[in-house]
Amino acid sequence: MSLINKLKQLFTQISNNRLYRKIDDAPFMTEGILAIIIFVYVFGIVTNSTDSIINYGAMYRPLVQFGQWWRFITPIFIHLSFLHILMNGISLYYVGIQLEKIFGHIRFLVIFMLSGIFGNIAGFAFSNGASAGASTAIFGLFGVFLMLGETFHDNMYVRRMSQSFLLLIVLNIGFDLMSPDIDIIGHIGGLIAGFLLPYVVGLPSEFKIPMVKKILALIVLLVFAYFCLKTGYFAN
Repeated sequence: MSLINKLKQLFTQISNNRLYRKIDDAPFMTEGILAIIIFVYVFGIVTNSTDSIINYGAMYRPLVQFGQWWRFITPIFIHLSFLHILMNGISLYYVGIQLEKIFGHIRFLVIFMLSGIFGNIAGFAFSNGASAGASTAIFGLFGVFLMLGETFHDNMYVRRMSQSFLLLIVLNIGFDLMSPDIDIIGHIGGLIAGFLLPYVVGLPSEFKIPMVKKILALIVLLVFAYFCLKTGYFAN
C-alpha cells in the first residue's frame, strides 16, 4: 500500500472516530468567541465612561480617520456592563450554536466576524459617538436566518423560524429607536451583511447557491463597504 493510500485510510479512520465526530460537532467557535468576550470584560476593567471604552478599542470615528482601522474589529469583544454582556452572550450562544452546526465552524466564524466589521463600518459612516459590543455581529446572525428563509422558503420549518427572527429583529430595532445610546446604524449594517454574507461564503456542499446570487451579494457588500468607508472618512 502506498504512503498516500495509508494516509487516506488513516484520515478516514480518524473521521469515523466517535470522539472526533463529537469534537467536530461541538460549537467551539461560538464558545471560543464567548470566552474571549468574557475574558476581555473580566480582565479589561472597562467602565461605562466614554474615555474608557475608547481606550480599550471602541468604535470611534475620529480615531479611525486617524488610521486606527483595527477599531472595526475590537468593538465586537468589548462590553460596557454585566447586563450588556449577559444579553449579548445569551443571544450569541442561542443563535450561534444553531448556525455553527448549519454552516460549519469556519463559515460561521467568517460570517460572525464580517457581520460585526460591516456593522462597525456602517457606524463609522453615520455615528459620531463611541460604540462597542457584539450586537453588530449578532444582528448579522439574525440576518442569516432571513437568508435561510429566503433560500429554503418551501421548507415550512425554516420559513417559520425565519419569520420568528424577523419579528425579533423588528422588536430589537424598535427598542433601539427608543434608546439614544444604542448604535442602531451599526445594528442595521450588521443585519444587512449577515443577510448577504451566506450567499458569498456558501452553504455546506450539499446545498448550492446560484452563482448569480453569489455575485450580486458580493457586489452589494463591496459597494456598501466602499460607500460607508468613504462617507465616514470625509465626515466631520
